[in-house]
Amino acid sequence: MATVYFSSPIMPRNVKVQAIAGKRTTLLGVAKENNIAIPFQCEDGRCGSCLIQVTHLDGFRVKGMKLTDKERSVLKSFGKITEREEDAQDVHDLPPHYRLACQTVVTDEDLLVDFTGDPGGA
Repeated sequence: MATVYFSSPIMPRNVKVQAIAGKRTTLLGVAKENNIAIPFQCEDGRCGSCLIQVTHLDGFRVKGMKLTDKERSVLKSFGKITEREEDAQDVHDLPPHYRLACQTVVTDEDLLVDFTGDPGGA
């Protein structure tokens, strides 16, 4: 079980939800199940409209899912992933701070998900 906190200036308050890690639901799926309006279009990791900023709240126990090739490409095109973050992802399996909600699968760790409400803005 994971606790996911969603935060955005378009929401009246932060929302805390429980997500089942073994269900393999994306953060966008969890948001949709809980009526949280993260902008999205393609749901395939190509457009970048569901850009989010993720903070892992479990300290050193970071378990973020590996970037897909599409997600890596979109994050690079937006300038949202540094070379250092790419290396940390490839060598140590440490996820970057920015992700696409439609590509990020929930694991059993607590997360803070920030988004602006503007497609492609986080």
